[in-house]
Amino acid sequence: MLNIAFDPEALRSIIREEVRAAVSEAVKTKELPILITRKELMELFHISQTKVTELLGRSDFPVMREAGILIPTHLLFKWIERNTNWVEDNTSYFSSVG
Repeated sequence: MLNIAFDPEALRSIIREEVRAAVSEAVKTKELPILITRKELMELFHISQTKVTELLGRSDFPVMREAGILIPTHLLFKWIERNTNWVEDNTSYFSSVG
């Protein structure tokens, strides 16, 4: 039987580095303004109107409604980091098997 050693922390580290590099590259290749609109958010994330409405309805999503719907980009990237749980959600099985 094939036995593969799995290090969840190493995987987390690799994914963090790749996400940071991808976000950094995205910011470099597309100069983002301080505030983006609903339409710009759709284009940036490649998501539909329905998904944008869902995100904007979240109480923890960074949105300013005082002058229309505007999303502060620096808070958006912080929100992404806080809410990216894929590694933890998908590797908990492997860390408990160990």
